[in-house]
Amino acid sequence: FICGAALLLSVLGLWFLAIMPGIDRWSRRFFRALFIVLMLLCLISLTDMLLYPSAVPHTVHSFLMPLEMLFLSLPYPMLTVYLLHCGGEDARRSRLNHIVLVLWTAFLILVTLSLFTDAFYSITPDKQFIRGPWYPLVLLPLALIMLLNLEGTIRRRRRLSRKTYQSFLIALLPMTVTIPVQMFVDISSLIDIFTVLSAIAMYGLILSDQVEQDLHYQREIAHQRASVMVLQMRPHFICNTMMSIYCLCKQDPDKAQQVTLDFTNYLRQNFTAIAGKDSIPFAEELRHTQAYLAVEQAQYENRLFVELDTPYVLFRVPPLTLQPLVENAGKHGMDANGKPLHIFVRTRQTDAGIEIIVENDGPDFIPADDNEPHIALNNIRQRIEMLCKGTLTIRPRSGGGTVVTVTIPQSKSKQ
Repeated sequence: FICGAALLLSVLGLWFLAIMPGIDRWSRRFFRALFIVLMLLCLISLTDMLLYPSAVPHTVHSFLMPLEMLFLSLPYPMLTVYLLHCGGEDARRSRLNHIVLVLWTAFLILVTLSLFTDAFYSITPDKQFIRGPWYPLVLLPLALIMLLNLEGTIRRRRRLSRKTYQSFLIALLPMTVTIPVQMFVDISSLIDIFTVLSAIAMYGLILSDQVEQDLHYQREIAHQRASVMVLQMRPHFICNTMMSIYCLCKQDPDKAQQVTLDFTNYLRQNFTAIAGKDSIPFAEELRHTQAYLAVEQAQYENRLFVELDTPYVLFRVPPLTLQPLVENAGKHGMDANGKPLHIFVRTRQTDAGIEIIVENDGPDFIPADDNEPHIALNNIRQRIEMLCKGTLTIRPRSGGGTVVTVTIPQSKSKQ
C-alpha cells in the first residue's frame, strides 16, 4: 500500500510538472528526471513485493534488490547538482560535487560486490532478506552524501531564496534521517514514500518561488514600460507648450508664468513616476493630471473643455494611471475641423470598489487593435491588474466618443 501510494504521488508529480507553468527550463528538466527515477524506484519495489508470494525463484529477488538500491541512490547526487545550480555554481568545478560522485561510485561498487558475496545481504530460497555483517557499509556512502548535501545547503543559504532554501531542507532532512535508520531497521517502504513526498514538497516550493519571481519581473517590466512612456513624451506637445509660453510672454505675462508653472509641475510628476514603483494616492495623480490639462488648455483655448467630478480621492492607484488616460482622450478625441472637445473625469464608489471614469465626446469608438493608443491602454491595464488587482474597460460613449473605466477593488482602494 505504501509503495503504491508513493508510485501514485510520483505520477502526480509528473502530471503537475506537465500542466503547471512558471518554472524555468532547467528546473523542469531536473524535476522530470527526478520524478521518473522515483516512479521507477516505486515500480521496482512494488514488483518485488508482489512477486514475493509467487513461485518466482529467489534469484529474481536477488536481481531486483540491487536494482532498487541503484534507483534509491540516484536522487542523492541529483540533489547535489541542483543545489549547485540554484547557488549559481558550476557543478563540474565544485569540490562538493566531486566528493559526492566519489561516494556514489563507492556505493555502486559495494552494491556490485553484494552480488558475489553474502557479507552484505542475502536472499534465502524461501525469499527471506537476511542482512549481513557488512550491510550498513553499503548505505554508509548514501548517508554521507545526504550529510554533505545538508551541510552544503546550510552553507549556501545566503545564495538561495528563502523558499528554495526551505525546499532543500524539506527534501534533505527526511532522507538524512531515514538512511541511517535503514542501516539497522528495515524501513525500505517508508523510505520510498518519504523520498517521493520530499520531492513533491520541494517541487511545490520551488514552483511557488519561481512564480513569485516571475510576477516580480512582470511588475518590473510594467514599471519600465511606464518609464518609457514618460521618456517618450510627444515632441510636438513639448514644442507647442514652449511656443505657447513664448507667445504669452508678450501677450499675457501672468498667464505665461502660470503655464510655465503648470508645465514644470507636469514634468516633475512625470519624472517622479519613473522612480516610484508602488501605488500613489489618487489625489497626487489628480494634481498631475490637472497640471497637464492646464498646459493643454493654454494651447487649445476655446477648443478643449474639461469637467472634473471627483468626490472620492482617498484611494491609491499606480503612478501614471489617470494622466495618460486623459492625454489619450484628448489626443485621439480632438477633431481636425476645430470642433470643441469635452473631457469628463469622474470618480464614484460602487459595491465593487472605486471607479475612475474618463470619457470624451470626440470621434466614435474604434475597437481594439494593435495601434498606438491601445498599446498605451494595455500597458495601463497591466499595471492596474498587477498593483491593485483592478480592471480597465473601454466602451463607446452614447452619442459619440469613448468611455474608459478603471475599477479599483474595495480592499485595494484604501490608503
